[in-house]
Amino acid sequence: MPVSYDEIISDLKKRIYKPVYFLAGEEPYYIDLITEFIEKNVLDESERSFNQLILYGDDTSVASIIEISRRFPMMSSHQVVIIREAQTLKKIEDLVVYVEKPLPSTILVINYKYKILDKRTRLYKVLNSQAVYFESSRLRDYQVPAWIDRYMMAKGIKSEPSVSAMLTEYLGTDLHKIANELEKLIITLPAEKPLITTALIEKNIGISKDYNNFELQKAVGERNILKANMIVHHFANNPKDNPITLTIASLFSYFSKLLTYHYLRDKSKNNVASALKINSFFVKDYEAAASVYNVAKTVRVISLLRSYDMKSKGFGDLSSEPGDLLKELIFKILHI
Repeated sequence: MPVSYDEIISDLKKRIYKPVYFLAGEEPYYIDLITEFIEKNVLDESERSFNQLILYGDDTSVASIIEISRRFPMMSSHQVVIIREAQTLKKIEDLVVYVEKPLPSTILVINYKYKILDKRTRLYKVLNSQAVYFESSRLRDYQVPAWIDRYMMAKGIKSEPSVSAMLTEYLGTDLHKIANELEKLIITLPAEKPLITTALIEKNIGISKDYNNFELQKAVGERNILKANMIVHHFANNPKDNPITLTIASLFSYFSKLLTYHYLRDKSKNNVASALKINSFFVKDYEAAASVYNVAKTVRVISLLRSYDMKSKGFGDLSSEPGDLLKELIFKILHI
């Protein structure tokens, strides 16, 4: 049956094992964590050499997997069979023969990354009713800051309010990359003050706390012409680190949320945070921006962003450098 990551790990820690774990989905982070836990914790070191086998989809077949899974463990209560890159297996549906009658002493782990099973198939229906079927979806941009906050909270780490937004802007939605960078930051923290700051991020990851898309959208929202121009000039001088397409996408998301804000009847802090899918700390930024850009101006800004997004991709303006296009765009937005 479909279960959550927390439910699976909770059972594994209690040594409650299922014969088949089918781990699918676009987000590999949780698939890898579950697999790693089983690989390192089900069998002790002396049992693994005879009873733990790791295979790859390109190098095996469903028939071989079934044959291996039906073997009994040697001097152990379980054997663990892990299939990595199972999405490359041919005739994966044939696995249903084993899933219907698995060997209780085998723990079969199928890594079906970046894909999901067709829910109309017999294999999915049998997995859903008789095994552990886990589906890991990739997070949307707006979900990542909250994920970062939860990750740090679970480790007892505090952070400045803008940290999660800054990391999301720079690292995107790749949870492996985000977790790795967070662990690097956590190592640098003094035990007596476990607080991640924007200055710490700038020092250890290389993201400028002053020159980034998050700070640009804030400056534009406040119509802080001096600060916005300083950031844009920095971007123009460092185009590889600050691609114009990402900057436009960031501003488009910001002004789209601002337009939503304008049409909200209930502009209470909690409702705005929920509707815009943002941390409540940033509600004040949208309140300030709404006083600068009314509905008509917000719509015009969004139109400008669409136009310059096309230009940045070579449609209608083949001669301008990305930095010059960005300067022109920000000037028009600030003086709209």
